[in-house]
Amino acid sequence: MTVPHAPKLAAPEWQILPGLSDYTATLAAMEARVAEIAAGTAPETIWLLEHPPLYTAGTSADPADLTAPDRFPVHVAGRGGQYTYHGPGQRVVYAMLDLNKRGRDVRCFVHQMEAWVIATLAEFGVTGARRSGRVGVWVTRPEKPARPDGTACEEKIAAIGIKLRRWISFHGLSINVEPDLSHFEGIIPCGLHDYGVTSLVDLGLPVTMEDVDLALQRQFATVFDHAR
Repeated sequence: MTVPHAPKLAAPEWQILPGLSDYTATLAAMEARVAEIAAGTAPETIWLLEHPPLYTAGTSADPADLTAPDRFPVHVAGRGGQYTYHGPGQRVVYAMLDLNKRGRDVRCFVHQMEAWVIATLAEFGVTGARRSGRVGVWVTRPEKPARPDGTACEEKIAAIGIKLRRWISFHGLSINVEPDLSHFEGIIPCGLHDYGVTSLVDLGLPVTMEDVDLALQRQFATVFDHAR
């Protein structure tokens, strides 16, 4: 018996937003677009943007992890996760995708988001990895001192946090391209006290935002379409 293949989905609408996007206005626009996608009046959408320096608090954020509350504006994000930083030099990806068509499996969707980042980083020769109990994507830094337990130093290069409404996804991920890494010092990123953060440029790679955008677009179909 021949099993029918799932119908091919139309490619999402991609938009690169210029300049630094105001967080509150962008969140409102994302809410509106998700409602349109749910109503069937707009296509799936992916926004690529940068924010001015700010901290966001996810639904699991611990106030004790905001160590410098007056340093940058703090926004309640409504996504899963804890505190994270957004700012210039960091590519923020808001992925508004219809999981009614892509399979109503939250764990699988998060796995795909991580795989998307890992595949994107691989285009630049960077080995990103998942770590049990630590959401996001990590890189090993063997040139740095080992951790107190003797394991290799690892640093976070990408954060992931999503929200679903009527099985349409909100928020998404962020990849550190060339942000000011000192800005992360005002929070305990994702509640992890013993780990640092890094970026593509910090790893010694002269990667531009445009390079990352092209890699994200190439790898999206590889990860999400092949997984169906």
